[in-house]
Amino acid sequence: MKILTIFPDNPNERHIAEAARALEQGEIIVYPTDTLYALGCDALNPKAIERLCRLKGLNPDKNLLSVVCADLSMASEYARIDNPTFRLLKEYLPGPFTFILRASTTLPKVFKGRKNVGIRVPDNRIARAIAGELGHPILSTSVPDDDDHSVCSPDAIELLYENNSLVSLLVNGGEGAIDPSTIVDITDTDNPQILRQGIGNFE
Repeated sequence: MKILTIFPDNPNERHIAEAARALEQGEIIVYPTDTLYALGCDALNPKAIERLCRLKGLNPDKNLLSVVCADLSMASEYARIDNPTFRLLKEYLPGPFTFILRASTTLPKVFKGRKNVGIRVPDNRIARAIAGELGHPILSTSVPDDDDHSVCSPDAIELLYENNSLVSLLVNGGEGAIDPSTIVDITDTDNPQILRQGIGNFE
């Protein structure tokens, strides 16, 4: 597993391009967000999605799948965002939230039959830069440790995946948080539902 050190305040463009290129090639990477470190793959690559789900033990038919976007413009290509929804998202993003929205038909077949998708625009320049360089969302899921507690140290993550052939790259963006994003279902903007309270405060 290759390690790239990228400083969040001033992301190295060459390293960002290398991380995006790994995703383009169907590889799985570990990268920082504004909450937990995440496992990520190209959200438009079905084979990469299958490998990521196998690695994390996710059932794409039962588990909510979330994607990290560079901005709301990118998110609007893969989720149905009307004007009230846009105004709400603009108030809270970028930030430590996963918003559940109606999925659009532009997502790959693994999303077919699923009405909803989790959308993230993290308050982390590294994550947004990688998605921007890739040109479309990163399918993402948080990094667990052996006890299913989140790993926030890049050194610990390196030890966790150093012998795992499915993970090709670790983006070291410094220490991560120990708490996840707040998940909010806004499929009905008149009645938002907090499904998981995390770092973000939704009012």
